[in-house]
Amino acid sequence: QGMMRTFVKRCFDLFVSFVLLVLALPVMLVAVMAILLEDGGPIYYRQVRVGQNGRQFNVIKFRSMRTDAEKDGQPKWAVANDDRVTRVGRIIRKLRIDELPQLFNVFMGDMSLVGPRPERPFFVDQLTSEIPFYAVRHCVKPGVTGWAQVRYQYGASVDDAVQKLQYDLYYVKNHTLLLDLVVLAETVRVVLTGEGAQ
Repeated sequence: QGMMRTFVKRCFDLFVSFVLLVLALPVMLVAVMAILLEDGGPIYYRQVRVGQNGRQFNVIKFRSMRTDAEKDGQPKWAVANDDRVTRVGRIIRKLRIDELPQLFNVFMGDMSLVGPRPERPFFVDQLTSEIPFYAVRHCVKPGVTGWAQVRYQYGASVDDAVQKLQYDLYYVKNHTLLLDLVVLAETVRVVLTGEGAQ
């Protein structure tokens, strides 16, 4: 990445994430109230993810699963019709509202608006050992949304990860501000149509 491209992308991320946080505040407050009213449990869900150059950070999301979702201590991919997802969780996932707190991650510099989605260390270790060039996706900051998310259906398997990696590698090689704008526009379409929501 060139220094100018990195600088422009960071300025873009800061400006857009701030604007989106302001605009999304009423929606986020409704989500907070709905989560509290449903089960009184924690509002936010923090989880360690792998970011740029393998650096780990805590991703922030609205909690959409039961508090005992991984009570056995084993990391699990979310799957279609996952019975660990709460009623409120199904709604905020379908509308992608659960992802909105990640705008704070963008503002803090852990993430970008657009980039490969960050995975958990357990899955990164697994996928890096099974899929050639998987680690290349960590050359850029992870994103709230990405080229793979708007071009590939929801998936939760190694085979899906292989397919998504092709889109991630394309983004790593070709990312520009214009491509970011295309991905953001496509993300709006995906949210409005409910494509790939689980």
